[in-house]
Amino acid sequence: MKKIIILSLLFTCFAFQGVNAQRGFPPKEVTSSKSVTKYPEHLDFLPEMVKLLKVPEGWTVKVAASGLGKPRMLYNGPNGEMYITRRDAGDVLMLKDTDGDNVFDDTKTIVAEFKGVHGITMKDGFLYLCNNNELRRYKLNPDGTVGEKQMLFKDMPSAGQHPNRTMDFGPDGKLYISVGTLCNDCKESDKEAASMLQVDPDTWKRSIYASGLRNTIGFDWHPQTQELWGIDNGGDTKGNDWPPEEVNHIQQGKNYGFPFAYGKREVDESREDPAGNSKEEWVKNTEPSVLELQAHMAPIAFQFFPASTSVPSGYSGDGLVCWHGSWNRSKPVGFKVQRIKFQNGRAISADDFLEGFLVGKTRFGRPAGLTITPQGVVYVSDDVNGVLYCIKQK
Repeated sequence: MKKIIILSLLFTCFAFQGVNAQRGFPPKEVTSSKSVTKYPEHLDFLPEMVKLLKVPEGWTVKVAASGLGKPRMLYNGPNGEMYITRRDAGDVLMLKDTDGDNVFDDTKTIVAEFKGVHGITMKDGFLYLCNNNELRRYKLNPDGTVGEKQMLFKDMPSAGQHPNRTMDFGPDGKLYISVGTLCNDCKESDKEAASMLQVDPDTWKRSIYASGLRNTIGFDWHPQTQELWGIDNGGDTKGNDWPPEEVNHIQQGKNYGFPFAYGKREVDESREDPAGNSKEEWVKNTEPSVLELQAHMAPIAFQFFPASTSVPSGYSGDGLVCWHGSWNRSKPVGFKVQRIKFQNGRAISADDFLEGFLVGKTRFGRPAGLTITPQGVVYVSDDVNGVLYCIKQK
């Protein structure tokens, strides 16, 4: 009888060890985190507020359109049109500048009833749009409007906390779609979550291009090197200054550390160990970020200045990022656009490009979308006051 009891206890012990090996062990150290909720007070936009905005010497900023609701992503059309997705309204606007003064004087809704529409791009006469789980395309008409929709797929991972998919075609002709994590720092069961997807436009089949990316809304290809770069959102409720926002060189087959590490392989001590391994060992096989920036600034759009003789001197090959602004930091940060400087094809630093929305404990704008024309004219959307700004050299 004693043998039976002992064997039974041993079996139970090994069974629990097996469960732990599958699920991962809890952190060895007790950690704590403090969640701060602090939004700057909102101010409605007034025309005189433009004077509060600062741009680099030699540049000017003005309102290109207003009364747009909550404009998010921007895209330049082939004939000077400006396309804007509006996630909350579930539609897409087309704006036209009929007299060439960088102020849009004609607005038309070209797509309606697309709930949560966010990502936008174009290729070979088609306008592509996506929300959290659907990818659609529309044939472009000569006047910039679109024809009937064509559903390409509708089974991307459930949106969860980060539904704002973005996409673009790469130099290789493939379509790339960024998919954020479903919650703050989930250990995802769906491998497509927290990743960059690559889509074959011949078959519309998807594959995972890179993983371990918490929420890389803004990404683009460097105009000289043709390499993919993105700005990743760090986790929330882990302190005022950690984890950092990351500038990543995104390469095929690489893992960028989420949810076990951020930045340059900095382990998140609050996480459980991965199954069959320790966090410290696991992150050794991940890619470190190239440049780390202030936590909680919340990057949205990111785009490079094109390689063009029309682009202002010294800006070609540098990128711009919209910092949507913090909500969980004791002192608010972000609420501006910064220039990410590159040297020899590699990110090295960040400088303010458009600032002034944050005034003490108040703010009158949250930069969200941006686009840069072949001539180097920059447009930035504010998705709280419905303003589109134009920044150009004098």
